[in-house]
Amino acid sequence: MRILVLGGGGREHAIVKALARSPQSPELFCAPGNPGIAIDATCLPELDPCDVEAVVEAARAHRIDLVVVGPEAPLVAGVVDGLTAAGMAAFGPSRSAAQLEGSKAFAKEAMAEAQIPTAGYKVLRSRDEALEEISRTTYPTVLKADGLAAGKGVLICLNEAEARDAAEIFFTEQRFGRTEVVLEEFLEGEELSLLALCDGERAVPLAPAQDYKRIGDGDTGPNTGGMGSYSPVATVSSDELAELSALVHQPIVDLMKRRGTPFHGVLYAGLMMTPNGPKVLEYNTRFGDPETQAVLPRLESDLVDLFMKATVPGGLIDSEVRFSDRWAVTVVLASAGYPASSSSGDVITGLEAAAGSAEVVHAGTAEANGAIVTAGGRVLNLTGLGPDPATARDLAYKAAGAVDFDGSQMRTDIAERAVLNAGLDASSAGSPRQ
Repeated sequence: MRILVLGGGGREHAIVKALARSPQSPELFCAPGNPGIAIDATCLPELDPCDVEAVVEAARAHRIDLVVVGPEAPLVAGVVDGLTAAGMAAFGPSRSAAQLEGSKAFAKEAMAEAQIPTAGYKVLRSRDEALEEISRTTYPTVLKADGLAAGKGVLICLNEAEARDAAEIFFTEQRFGRTEVVLEEFLEGEELSLLALCDGERAVPLAPAQDYKRIGDGDTGPNTGGMGSYSPVATVSSDELAELSALVHQPIVDLMKRRGTPFHGVLYAGLMMTPNGPKVLEYNTRFGDPETQAVLPRLESDLVDLFMKATVPGGLIDSEVRFSDRWAVTVVLASAGYPASSSSGDVITGLEAAAGSAEVVHAGTAEANGAIVTAGGRVLNLTGLGPDPATARDLAYKAAGAVDFDGSQMRTDIAERAVLNAGLDASSAGSPRQ
């Protein structure tokens, strides 16, 4: 079995590591990959995952049996369509189905048709329309770029002045490109990330996770792609997990099948557990990042087998997805300036020491003069595994304390609440660096 993973970040490294644990011992390739992924797979650094024709040719040249698409951009570009047309197996949705992530407005309309609980919304198509709507909305409110924005195109506005500034960012500055904007009701509650494997007919939920989007402790500062995560989530039982998936995943899978664009791959539901019940904040059409880094290390089922079955209509019908009882806590180390900017070329030390206590995943690294250096906003993901959240958290922060590079930043409160809820002393769970 020869598998090509598209992407070069932390999510893709976590997927490669999980595939490498398969009893089928697949031969792994990754494009473009990174120095960490290169330990576990053959990297193809010149291959652009969004170049559909080039991906198809590379898959042919390397006799690939399955292509696994990590990031959202290649999905929206239609890489799965190209591979399918060439008769190759690909794990991920078609371009049409990927619009659930590629367009916030498309996703909202789909949720309305499928009767999925979500926040009230309005699509804004111009600056003038935005300013008019902003003048009569209630606050706080949320403005989202309609298209892909690498997890950063969401602005929470506490008042009208902030909303007007946001309108200028979207429509005048065009920080996220030329895009429509979704104005959305602000929801309060606990966030929950719930992913499901989909075969075009059925959604099979994976273990739930909780992530941390804001840059600073206590959920302060601007949104990021994610500064940490943990799994499982003790407040969600197995019965509740099945009920949640039936509420937020299966109706969308049914809708896409009725539309003639069946959904294969991973459907990620970002949920807000409100006092009035769960509501969907957004859908992603691929594995979440950094949730994947906390979920997949707990997986006991054969990921190769699950991926192959998901490419076939109804292939997951009798599949069981098993997870260990261990807790996983993932801490993200980010570069100086993130998320507004990112420093590159800073030498990273301590990786071997970190690997002694946690799974080390490379998210934004490169090689320079024989050293591993920073090459992106989120640089490393460190995942501790243990029988309880305190132990897992301790191991993750122990690994984080072993790593050093100029300007390194991280949150010091990842999984702190999970430890407290478990009745353990969060202060004993590691000594986070400031």
